[in-house]
Amino acid sequence: MGRITVVGSGASGVHFALSLLERGHEVQMVDVGYDPQPPPLLRADLNGLKAELEDPVEYFLGSDFETLVLPDEDKEYYGFPPSKTYVFRQPENTDSRAEGFSPIYSYAKGGLAQAWTGGVYPFSDEDLSEFPFGYVDLEPYYSEVARRIGVCGTEDDLARVMPVHEHLLPPLDLDPHSRLLLRKYSAQRSHFNEKLGCYLGRSRVATLSEKREGREVCDYLGRCLWGCPVGALYTPSMTLEDCFRYPQFTYVGDSWVECFSSNGMRRISSITTRSLGSGRREQIPVETLALAAGTLSTSRIFLASLVRSGTEPVLLEGLMDNRQVLLPFLNLALVGKSYSPASYQYHQLAIALESEGGSSLAHGLVTALTTAPSHPIIATMPVDLRTAVLVFRDIRAALGLVNLNFHDYRRSDCTISLMPADDGRKAGVPIISYSPPTDEGSRMHVALRRTRKALRRLGCLVPPGSAHVRPMGASVHYAGTIPMSEKPVPLTVSPICRSHDFENLFVVDGTTFPFLPAKNITFTLMANAARIADLAF
Repeated sequence: MGRITVVGSGASGVHFALSLLERGHEVQMVDVGYDPQPPPLLRADLNGLKAELEDPVEYFLGSDFETLVLPDEDKEYYGFPPSKTYVFRQPENTDSRAEGFSPIYSYAKGGLAQAWTGGVYPFSDEDLSEFPFGYVDLEPYYSEVARRIGVCGTEDDLARVMPVHEHLLPPLDLDPHSRLLLRKYSAQRSHFNEKLGCYLGRSRVATLSEKREGREVCDYLGRCLWGCPVGALYTPSMTLEDCFRYPQFTYVGDSWVECFSSNGMRRISSITTRSLGSGRREQIPVETLALAAGTLSTSRIFLASLVRSGTEPVLLEGLMDNRQVLLPFLNLALVGKSYSPASYQYHQLAIALESEGGSSLAHGLVTALTTAPSHPIIATMPVDLRTAVLVFRDIRAALGLVNLNFHDYRRSDCTISLMPADDGRKAGVPIISYSPPTDEGSRMHVALRRTRKALRRLGCLVPPGSAHVRPMGASVHYAGTIPMSEKPVPLTVSPICRSHDFENLFVVDGTTFPFLPAKNITFTLMANAARIADLAF
């Protein structure tokens, strides 16, 4: 089959590439590849950074306070710090237009998952009911990816919706807030399960509790949001580094892929790239092409290629994303208690809600906000600044946040297309159009009502009117525009994700998912990419 060219170094691309390299194939990866700055003071905890950095304000908020989250009803409860701005850096002349959608792109080495919170969610048979395979087909690849990246977890009440695979590490130490919530749930399990259709357990996280080559165990520095300084929290750039160990791997950076060219016989012959440094365009010959640039960029490349070949402009239908709702709460038993920043900063508990019929309604992550940036919370309090600071000190240990995710499904009114360019031949600006599902409001209403009841049962207070519905696109769980299909239908791929339009094209990211469960998809992106590499090559 010769050399395989992979576009993109995100979660899908690097695990697809590594699986190919392990089988002896030659792999070329084409990527923009923005790099992060190395983390400072590797052994300092959060408070140590504040005390020891020469300019802690710049590190935490930016030189121009650009990451400061100011009071606004549309703002999040916390934002990304300056150390993660490279993940969202946008090259010039890569604009898009959107209606009903807030698209987020990444051109970093490792892609958007460089800023993920490490949530590992295997899809169940119910989640995969519209896929051309089931959990038993994907389980070996979940296990393989877990072996590669390190996943903490245990078999508990969430196993009914999160199947248990091999290579799970022992769970991390719970922070006091999460420990209290889980103890209260365990004492009333039957009420939560039978009356509320609610299941609580340990979230599975891509973080090491046992040392691995080149990576240390989590040492609870409270710096997860700013970037783990010891490599305990997995990011895809680590797997990219593994790829570099193979002599048959080539990485082509500073290359934004515009389109591919075909020879008129359903075979792709080359890709056109543009250097973001010099602006120079280059034609790179390809034998087999794999698009792993993320759903939005993969769709753009695919559409631009059709337009430049003289094909009539088309729509790609079925764009999906998980709607997310943030629900802050106050654990009344911890009001006035002291807090310790020495903890794993991201979610340590997860919640699953089932409908009355037993099917999945929503999945959520439960996070204690003890080491999250405090200014967004203080700024939204309905009191003066001095009083807000005093109140915050008393409630900090009690603050928590539930991030609920809702499923999405393909629809014809959720599309990606291209705006025609002036000369009618060059690729235009991507146009994204999204309309929420008609049943979204009712599903959110039921899930929020159940979650509030569950939190009250756990001794927590949910401030009235505090639920924040994030804009569609904010979860960056994009999928669906070139779906898997067992029938050779145009603008689809086969069950092993080979294009039905071009015989030497594979699409190995979320673009191919025919349904989007109410779960973080990153772990399944990795597993499916490894599956494709195993079955197709």
